[in-house]
Amino acid sequence: MSAFVSGRGVRLTGSRLAIICIVAATTCFVIGALAPLLGLVNDHGSWHLEILGITAKFDSTIFEVRLPRVLASLLTGAALAGAGCALQALLRNPLAEPFTLGISSGSSLGAVIAIRFGAERLFGYGAIGVASLLGAMLTLFAIWRLAQVGRHLPPATLILAGVAISMFCSSASLLVQYTSDFTDVMHILGWMMGGLDAARLSWVEYASVPIFGGLVILILYGKEMNALAAGAEVAASLGVAVARTQLVLFAVSSLLVGSAIAVVGPIGFVGLVVPHALRAIIGPDHRALLPASMFGGAITLTICDTLARTVIPWNHLPTGAVTAVLGVPLFFAILLANKSKASLWGRA
Repeated sequence: MSAFVSGRGVRLTGSRLAIICIVAATTCFVIGALAPLLGLVNDHGSWHLEILGITAKFDSTIFEVRLPRVLASLLTGAALAGAGCALQALLRNPLAEPFTLGISSGSSLGAVIAIRFGAERLFGYGAIGVASLLGAMLTLFAIWRLAQVGRHLPPATLILAGVAISMFCSSASLLVQYTSDFTDVMHILGWMMGGLDAARLSWVEYASVPIFGGLVILILYGKEMNALAAGAEVAASLGVAVARTQLVLFAVSSLLVGSAIAVVGPIGFVGLVVPHALRAIIGPDHRALLPASMFGGAITLTICDTLARTVIPWNHLPTGAVTAVLGVPLFFAILLANKSKASLWGRA
């Protein structure tokens, strides 16, 4: 697929790929460095926005509260956008994302069950993250078994299996909430809205291993994603081991989503909007689109989380709600701008 041409008619060369990655990485670094220095400060009952202010008084706030949130948003944003980009290639559908395939719903169900039965009181808050990751893995297995036809994962059956599992997990989560007391219900609702209020550096350290490993694997499969985006038959004719590649991409994407949700809860639209927006800008070649999406997801979630903790002085908004409020209009704008450009997707 060396002759893969982007949707904007520009051939991907080594220099262009390097420029895209350097610009994306530099922007991500700048946003990540500035975000901890931006926050609201209560000075004698009066709230004001502190920008680039580092004083001894606020060192503990920056390094103990803001820095873990920023690192968590960078890591999980990259995971969600990378997984969304891979799933869109796997299913040949620009509307595919972790929520579409039920992975997020399964992960959320695991966390809801853990909250309902007091796992946090018994084993600490990390138990919710572990339960969330187990929920994602079990959902992956269920969807894989339902969708598998021979050795292949046909996109249509994969989507149908994902939608069915998503509906089941969402209904089960509601049933668990219905049987919970008021305290647990509020805890469940707060967790399911997604947020980074309770992010800890230790969680980021634990999640960084599977997330970094998963992202590296996805990058190595950039050429295969280009081939799959053109269809399984085309991919097979180009020498791609279709069945193995489908399974690897689906499993790695699920691992990324489960690890991210275990840290920050179910945050939507990052995996949908970021790859879709960047595809319209740099084209559909996954050798460039995938790393750009990872950096773009990290940037997007960090900006949304910074807004979530600075918009209202006396309370932090759920980060997941901010991504949804900003993501839906952006998605509509992208959809309207490109609905007459069907050739943008998967042109090779």
